[in-house]
Amino acid sequence: MSDHYDVAIAGAGPAGAQCARDVARRGYEVVVLETEPEDDFPRQSNKSTGGTFPSMMTSFNVPDEVVMQFTDAVVLESPNEHYVQDQPGAVLDFAAFKLFLVEDGRQEGAEYRFDARVSQPILDDDGTPIGVRYNGDEEVYADVIVDATGPAAPLAKKLDVCNLQRDKQAIGIEYEFEGLDLDHDGYADLHDAMMLRLDHEYAPGGYSWLFHTGEDTAKVGLCYVQNDSYQRYAETDRTIDGYLEHWLETDPRLADAERIDGKQSHRGSAHIQPPKDLSTDSFVAIGDTVPTIDPLWGEGIHKGMRSARAAAITIDQCFTGTERDTSAEAMSLYDDLWHSEVAPDMDKRLFMTHMLYLAPNDRYDILMRDLAALDDDTLSKANAGNKLAIARLLHLRDIPMLKEFAKVWYT
Repeated sequence: MSDHYDVAIAGAGPAGAQCARDVARRGYEVVVLETEPEDDFPRQSNKSTGGTFPSMMTSFNVPDEVVMQFTDAVVLESPNEHYVQDQPGAVLDFAAFKLFLVEDGRQEGAEYRFDARVSQPILDDDGTPIGVRYNGDEEVYADVIVDATGPAAPLAKKLDVCNLQRDKQAIGIEYEFEGLDLDHDGYADLHDAMMLRLDHEYAPGGYSWLFHTGEDTAKVGLCYVQNDSYQRYAETDRTIDGYLEHWLETDPRLADAERIDGKQSHRGSAHIQPPKDLSTDSFVAIGDTVPTIDPLWGEGIHKGMRSARAAAITIDQCFTGTERDTSAEAMSLYDDLWHSEVAPDMDKRLFMTHMLYLAPNDRYDILMRDLAALDDDTLSKANAGNKLAIARLLHLRDIPMLKEFAKVWYT
């Protein structure tokens, strides 16, 4: 076991790279194993919309240089209505953001091994993970193993920490376009805005988005849950690419839009479900591995970074003292931090999310009108799982929908 570290992290996404930054800053030896070759990184894993908020950038010392566009508002759209909420935001150049995290972590002392595909944990005779196997038969050992690989979760699945369900999986696609009409008659002004649209014509069982990135350019994409219950509004022969093409063909704001040369499509997936477990002996799972994405609007960067920091705090606590204690009981501090600091009230928020994606289009129009009539904090409180705020957005006419939703939620 000559190739031994304090911490080994699988995955160099925002969660994995941030965990490496925090662990290395505390003086521990950490190695990050990343599937992509370094020369291509992060081409294959450059899948995020990059929408986040200044609080994330301040909390994690992220420089303005990785921001494509600072925004002033979040716009919610339905087929015939819209709602505007003043809220500062930032649309990141996601590739530049990931490269920054890696370089900053290296400066703190973290080691990176690219072109290193992790396959499984190495276990001792008691079944406790003591290392990671990658690229077939290569091995690295560590006192704590961190799975930050996202939905692939090769380590978490083998350790029975992960139970990602296919019927709770959302898929997404995004392109960067130029030539958009961002202030078209009859629509909200989308300059310096992040727009999210609830409309089954374009994203059945999900939502579409347009994030302004400067001048007449924007990130345009959509995502939806693949479960049959959510696809009741879908065209049976239309793929996710077909839905994006349909939006481009029918939305007047996108009539003259052209894909920006040299910009690849971004494709990805995430699971809209509660985690099964988060840790075990000498092991934690962070980021989308558990999963940690915001259930309502898909914002995963901030929560992924916060889960990384919670993992680093846990590791530091377990390493402090006369002897290191990485037992499941000691590592469960991460579970406590995750539920209290990273994703509080996750069950309530998931409930609202799934109910929202099942609603018909005309109900989305009513929701926009309700939001306009209520105080500005209602949406934020509802998204945070506040029962009273959620109740204020419900109507008596929703009872049949709630009964239908219960069939999906409890099966």
